[in-house]
Amino acid sequence: MEAAISAVATEIFSRMISFLMKRYKDKTETDQKLDRMQQLLLRIHAVVEEAEGRYITNPIMLRQLKRLVESMYQGYHILDIFRYKPFLGSIANEQVKSLTTQWASFSPIPFKRSRTSRSFPECNDLQSVLENLEAAIANMNEFVVLLGGCDRCRRPYDTYLYTDNFMFGRHVEKQRIINILLQGPEEHSAPMVLPIIGGFRVGKKTLVSHVCKNERIIAHFSSIMFINGDSIWRMDEEKLRNGRMLVVVEFVTEVDDDDWLKFYSTIRHAAIDGSKVIIISRIENLARFGTVKTVFLNSFTHEEYKYLFKLLAFGSIDEKDNPHLAAVASELAVLLRGSLITANVIADLLRRNQDLKFWIRMLQRFKGMVVDNNLSMYGEHPKDMLDSERPIDITPFTSSCPCTLRLMPPRVERDGDRSDRKLDYVYFGDLISGSIAIPKNQFVLVAWESRLAPYTKIVADVAYQEKQESSISPRKRRSMET
Repeated sequence: MEAAISAVATEIFSRMISFLMKRYKDKTETDQKLDRMQQLLLRIHAVVEEAEGRYITNPIMLRQLKRLVESMYQGYHILDIFRYKPFLGSIANEQVKSLTTQWASFSPIPFKRSRTSRSFPECNDLQSVLENLEAAIANMNEFVVLLGGCDRCRRPYDTYLYTDNFMFGRHVEKQRIINILLQGPEEHSAPMVLPIIGGFRVGKKTLVSHVCKNERIIAHFSSIMFINGDSIWRMDEEKLRNGRMLVVVEFVTEVDDDDWLKFYSTIRHAAIDGSKVIIISRIENLARFGTVKTVFLNSFTHEEYKYLFKLLAFGSIDEKDNPHLAAVASELAVLLRGSLITANVIADLLRRNQDLKFWIRMLQRFKGMVVDNNLSMYGEHPKDMLDSERPIDITPFTSSCPCTLRLMPPRVERDGDRSDRKLDYVYFGDLISGSIAIPKNQFVLVAWESRLAPYTKIVADVAYQEKQESSISPRKRRSMET
């Protein structure tokens, strides 16, 4: 009997030692791979930063740069997963620990990725991502050599004024637009038309604004004219005769072919050779008016968006010194699902208050708004609902409210656009931080306000509504939760 007990004890001890040794070996190999990935990312990031400060006219080099950027953000994403996942479980609130599971139950595919990102391996495949980075490094030598022959460009001064007042990424798209606009007039007898098409609030106007501030564009055109698509017939033709023009027109609704021909004919006869037209719109059908290949602007991939959000939230602070905050920021990036306006507002609040409890409270509020009050009720993310011009429930942003707060789709408001309605204006940051008491009646939420002229505001009406049961049946809701 004693011999049997001794044999069993020896077997258990042997298996325990083998398990511990295997676990230690796996951890050591993982740490080595993460260190290797960190080194590769530093090399790739250095090349990307250098490329973004150069004028690249070669389209093949732009494609290489785009691939490098995608590889870089994918690498940072997998690095974050292995670096901060242990800290997520140590956050005090149980809701935070179960956030990812709840989100996944409502959205099997939580993010719409661009077509270019589908070729990447799954985010939990460390070895595959590492091999992808090594392949990118191996193919980078020729790109670096050719990059040395590209002229340097001067970055706008406002990049350094505010942490959240710069254009993140989009260098490839920006360079493509600049290259098209600088093409000589001998290639096109009529004004060239470049359509820039993208979804709701993906940064179309921001991209064009940065292009128009480029020193080469300013030197190439005598003047730049911005026109609202609804007022194209009030355009002063005399202004078009003052040299080579760049006309930027934004359309928010469909345009009839005859109306466009009249507008384009006016520009063609009034403007001198070399003048060009940019169309900004979310309507893909307007690409038919283009005379060159359309620039389609997609939303940021989740990897890019998370990197941007953490960059804004931490500012000059190194996130590696605050792993718990970094874990919360990663979860917030999942909830925000690519919203640039919300990212700027939330990141500004987080950057001003580096307290873990405050960050967790912000995470809890957005978790309640996104998952509990919208996904569970309507089966859609609130960003998608707003993009389709439908209201969302933002009640969790208030500490105590007997009614439901309905946020209407946002709109642009410029100076002088205020209606005669005597409504209170509340800033989004004040609402979600709970620093003010909200009005008792309908009010206007200021989601974003530009710091530079013409000081455009993005606002939305907020209405009170009596609480009511969800329109989704209990059976359907249970099926969504399983």
